[in-house]
Amino acid sequence: MRITRLTAAAGAFALAMAAAACGGGDDSGSGKASGIVGKASSDKKLVVGVKADQPGLGLQTGGTYTGFDIEIAKIIAKGLGVPETGIEYKTTVSSNREPFIQQGQVDIVVATYTITDDRKKAVNFGGPYYVAGQDLLVPTASTITGPEGLAGKKVCSVSGSTPAKRIQTEYKDAKLQQFDSYSKCVQALSDGSVDAVTTDDIILAGYAAQEQYVGKFKVVGKKFSDEPYGIGLKKTDKEGCEKINEILKTAASDGSYKAAWDTTLGKSGQAAPTLDVTKLTNCS
Repeated sequence: MRITRLTAAAGAFALAMAAAACGGGDDSGSGKASGIVGKASSDKKLVVGVKADQPGLGLQTGGTYTGFDIEIAKIIAKGLGVPETGIEYKTTVSSNREPFIQQGQVDIVVATYTITDDRKKAVNFGGPYYVAGQDLLVPTASTITGPEGLAGKKVCSVSGSTPAKRIQTEYKDAKLQQFDSYSKCVQALSDGSVDAVTTDDIILAGYAAQEQYVGKFKVVGKKFSDEPYGIGLKKTDKEGCEKINEILKTAASDGSYKAAWDTTLGKSGQAAPTLDVTKLTNCS
């Protein structure tokens, strides 16, 4: 009987140790295993959600992604100790950025992702690394000079985006058309089925500069918002958020931020902005 009890106790101890080992691999309570700092350190890999249809910011050509957001992602990865070969890019659209982060499909999102109070309820943000402004893209001959001229006009934006929500709430007389990508909006503008496309000025400028659209469109140039672009990550990953902000501070001082701009959006002739590190988020 004594031997049976000892055997049973030993078996229970082994099972407990095995369970502890399995549980330790997740360590969701501490946030280490699920956080980007821990993952980068152990795996040397990072999955980054990016846009695929925004020239100069995040554009996919074949299997290659290029643009300012892509260069920012590389800076963050390098600061975390992840080589470029360890970065996996995953195309995101405006409506799935929070779900992709929450579900763990991506580790971070660098995709013209405006920091808003509503979004901060679902995810955490490092940054901002750039402050854009909502504007309008219209045909060159258009008489639309600003958002006050949108009454009765067909305006296209992306479902789930901040610009679309602003049109819905602040310019209710406009007829909003929504797609899942800005490239579809620009195509609709090209074929005359909408009167304007609205999103951030720098995104619109990228489209207007594309070879097939040169001379056809113009950016109105009357910004009606501030859109601080942040780097999204899991709500619970405070350590990762703080590390991102540290990396951005370094990038602002060592020239890598300016280089990221100069090799992408800087080709438009616009000088690199100054990254104001005093406005980086207070990671929650």
